[in-house]
Amino acid sequence: MPAGSAATLETSPDNLRRRRFLSAMAGSVAVSAVMPSLLMAQEAEAPVTEAPVTAAPEADPLPAEPVAPAAPEFPPFSFDALSEEMRKAAGENWHEAEKIEGALAGLDYDAYQRIRFRPDHARWQDEGQEFRLHAFHLGWLFKEPVHIFEIVEGRAQPMDFTTHDFEYGGNVSEQIPEDTPMPGVAGFRLHNPLNRADIFDELIAFLGASYFRALGRGTVYGLSARGLAVNTAMQGGEEFPRFTDFWIERPMPGANTITVYAALDSKSVTGAYRFVITPGEDTEMEVTARLFLREKTDQIGIAPLTSMYLFGGADPRGFDDFRASVHDSEYLVLNTRGGETFLRALNNPPRLASSYLGAENPLSFGLIQRSRDFDDYLDAQAHYERRPSLMVEPIGDWGKGTVRLVEIPSKLEGNDNIVAFWVPDGTFDKGAALEYGYRLHWGMAPKGDRSVDRARVLRTRVGEGGVAGVEQKSDTRKFVIDFEGGVLSSLPADAVLVPQVSSGRGEITQAIVSKVSGTNIWRLVIEAKTDPGNVAELKAALTGYGQTLTETWLYQWMRD
Repeated sequence: MPAGSAATLETSPDNLRRRRFLSAMAGSVAVSAVMPSLLMAQEAEAPVTEAPVTAAPEADPLPAEPVAPAAPEFPPFSFDALSEEMRKAAGENWHEAEKIEGALAGLDYDAYQRIRFRPDHARWQDEGQEFRLHAFHLGWLFKEPVHIFEIVEGRAQPMDFTTHDFEYGGNVSEQIPEDTPMPGVAGFRLHNPLNRADIFDELIAFLGASYFRALGRGTVYGLSARGLAVNTAMQGGEEFPRFTDFWIERPMPGANTITVYAALDSKSVTGAYRFVITPGEDTEMEVTARLFLREKTDQIGIAPLTSMYLFGGADPRGFDDFRASVHDSEYLVLNTRGGETFLRALNNPPRLASSYLGAENPLSFGLIQRSRDFDDYLDAQAHYERRPSLMVEPIGDWGKGTVRLVEIPSKLEGNDNIVAFWVPDGTFDKGAALEYGYRLHWGMAPKGDRSVDRARVLRTRVGEGGVAGVEQKSDTRKFVIDFEGGVLSSLPADAVLVPQVSSGRGEITQAIVSKVSGTNIWRLVIEAKTDPGNVAELKAALTGYGQTLTETWLYQWMRD
C-alpha cells in the first residue's frame, strides 16, 4: 500500500464521522479528538502574569526527572450513545466506504486462501477465558476496511492488527511487504470450546457487508444471517448495508456470554446493533436492532436469513449428481401464536420466485435442515446433514407483517439462492426510526423448528403424476408428503383422516392418505395440475377427530 494511503483513509468522511462518534460518546468527561491542538493554541496565546522575583542562594541545578507519557484516555462507550450517533448520521449525506489500495487490493482468490490468522496471536488467551478473537485479512472480495474496538471497563479502545498477526503461504509473502500498513480488517471470528473443553472451535464469524454465521454444537457452517435486507428482489436493485465498526466487550474469565456491538451504514439507512452471544447445543444470539432511515425505501427486511438450495427430494431439478440432495436448508417454517406451524418446502425455481406468508406478531420463523442422516446426502466433505437450522424468535410485539421468501435460480452449490426475512406492514419513510429485538437460535434442532404437538413433515418428494411404472405422459404433478409424530403416529391404519388440500391457480385431482405399513408414518399423495407458465400455491394438512393433526405443508409449483 502506498505510504500515503493510511493518511488518506484517516481523513475520509467515514473516519471523520468515526472520530466524531468516539468523541460524542465521551460525554462531558472526555475531550474531542481536535481539542488538544485547540487547547495548545489557547495556551500559547494566553497572557503571562509575572510573579515578583525574590533572590535566592545559588545552588547546583538538579537534573530533571523524565516524565512518562500520559496513557491515552479512551472514550466511554454505551449502546445508547452509539444509537444516537447513528441517528445523527442518518441526517447526513451518505459517502461510499473507502477502499484499500496497493498490495492488499491486488490479492486474488488463490492468494487470499493462503492467508491465515496466527492462532498464537489470538486475542484473550488469558487463563480462564472462554472466547478468543481472530481477524480476517483484507483483500480479494473484502476491500472495505472494518474497524474493531475493545470495551474495557466501559471504555472503547482500538484493537489494532498488523501483518505480523497473519501467516502468508506460498509466495503471498512476496506480494505483502512485512511492514505493510493495515488500515483495518475484513471482519473477525470468535472461538469457543463449543464441542470439547480442550479445543477452541470457531463459533461465529462476521465477514462481508452485514453478513454473519454461527454454529451450534456438532454443526458445520451453512446458512448465514444478515443485519438488514434493503429492497431485496425489488425493482431498482438491492442495497447491501454494511457493518463498518464493531465494539466487543472483553469477556470476563469463565463467562460463557459475549456482547458485540456494530454500526450499520448504507445509502438508505443507518443502524446500531447489539448481539449477546451464548454458545451451546443451540447457540443463541439476542439481537437488538435500532434503525434510522436516511432515505425512503420500498422494503426493509428484518432478521434476514440467507441459504442455499440446489436440489433434493422436494425439487430434484434434473441434476446429474451422485448425491441424493444438496442444500443448506430444505424448509421455511413459520409458527403463529394461534398454534399453527407452516412448513414451506424450498425450491430451485426456473425463474425468480417469491412467496409471502402473512402473520401478526409471529411466534418464530426460520430456515431449517430437517433431513439429518448422512444417507440423505452422501457428501463426505460438505456434510450437509450437519448444517445448522436457524430460527428467529421475535422479542416484543412485531405487529402485522409478512415473512417473505425469495428463491433464485442457481446451477452451483456455491451460490446462496434462498433469502427469507420479515417485512413489517406500512411504509419506510425518510426520518423514520425503528427498533426490533429478536433471538437467533442456531443448531441441529433449535426451538421452533417443528410443531410441538402436531405431527411433523418428515419428507417431501415430487415427481411426474400418473401411475408409476406405466409409460405415459401426464399433465399432472405428484407430491408425496410423509408425516410422523404427535397423536397421528399412535393412530391405527384404519383411522378416519381427512386431508385438507387446496391449490391457488391450480387444481387438485387426487388426495389420498394412508399409513405406511410397519411404521408410524402417514403418507399423503397429492396429484395436481395447472396451465404451463402458472405458479400454483399448494397447501395441505391432515385432520381427524375434531382437530388438525399435522403441520401445514406448503409448496410453490412453478410449471415451466
